[in-house]
Amino acid sequence: MSKVIFLVDGQSFYASVEKAAHPEYQNKPVAVGDPARKSGIILAACPLAKAKGVTTASRVGEALALCPDLVVIRPRMGQYITISLLITKIFESITDQVEPYSIDEQFLDVTGSTALFGSEDEIAHLIQSRVKLSTGVWSRVGIGPTKILAKMATDNFAKKRNDGVFKLGFENMERDLWPLPVRQMFMVGSRMTMHFLRMGLPTIGDIARLELGEFKQRMRREFRKQSDIQAEYYWQIANGKDSSPVVSSIRGALKSISHGKALRSSLYGRLEDIEVVLLELVVEVCRRARRHGYQGRVVSVGAVETDGEKASSFGRQMTLQQPTSLTHEVAQAARKLFIEHWKGMPISRLFISLTQLSDDSVYQLTLFEDRNAAYAIERATDHIKDRYGSDAIMRASSLLEAGVARERAGQIGGHFK
Repeated sequence: MSKVIFLVDGQSFYASVEKAAHPEYQNKPVAVGDPARKSGIILAACPLAKAKGVTTASRVGEALALCPDLVVIRPRMGQYITISLLITKIFESITDQVEPYSIDEQFLDVTGSTALFGSEDEIAHLIQSRVKLSTGVWSRVGIGPTKILAKMATDNFAKKRNDGVFKLGFENMERDLWPLPVRQMFMVGSRMTMHFLRMGLPTIGDIARLELGEFKQRMRREFRKQSDIQAEYYWQIANGKDSSPVVSSIRGALKSISHGKALRSSLYGRLEDIEVVLLELVVEVCRRARRHGYQGRVVSVGAVETDGEKASSFGRQMTLQQPTSLTHEVAQAARKLFIEHWKGMPISRLFISLTQLSDDSVYQLTLFEDRNAAYAIERATDHIKDRYGSDAIMRASSLLEAGVARERAGQIGGHFK
């Protein structure tokens, strides 16, 4: 039996949440961004704002120039996450097969729900109604027999319809999907679009109609290297083929724990300033590792350095004598790696990761250090931070001008909570 899969998308999600919270803005153009930073970017814009030329990723100053009556609201990431989780609960009242794709998009397998809630269209409208009444967010629903078709149904069709619902199946794929420009195919960006145009494949249907063997040959000629796996991937997308199921739990066993930070290179040209951020990243990586019950054997450091005109990057790793999630042990390895491979130019991005993970319920003791006591101290610090916030207790170096931990404590994903 053919599956019935939805991709449900929240229209202008952040902006919709804010308009629901501020009824006085219902008939005004609203965007989410930092109003105090004219050079900052717009994270979301409501349909009224978009109609006046405001787009996601445009600068706040540019948006205000296009739309002088634009209401710019500072983001509240914690609230958006809360609303997203509430929407998930609404979906789970209809099916137990719900897979988050992003904060505002989720896949649902409603194949087994039609006997209880009616046809595909009836379920889609039921979802729209429940989400709108509970959160104020209008949902668009793409319907398909596979996740790929459901996603492309949402992005290319449902978002443009007044009722916000569109079904894309194998029976109407050739009529509706294949005439679209290849740039509108899922997972095709601007660079890949240029490759396909050079190959004489301007539409999705041009790829789909080719025999897979011929498409692989064209891909090899274009990339001048073995690209059969990539070719099959795009060919299957164009034909709507996708065997991946909707899985209610998207997190498998962790294979790495990492943390990175983009920096203003003009402020991080000295080793003593870079070391402050390096230690802060290590602190966060080790804290996450302990939270999930892991320790790591391999420490990796990556950095992008620039002199303002040209940039270079490096990534190096070191295998430790024993697995650890102790801050001072990981920090020692990270500092050594960075100093050995840094060319001395200002840093615009810094990255730390811990891999080759293992269970931390058993760890190696040593003759010259009480690692048991060190872990007890680290976990006590974790408990304080979990209860009172990440900035409740921190290293003195984070109070220096180069520190970013205090600022990050008030953010989620680099944005205001």
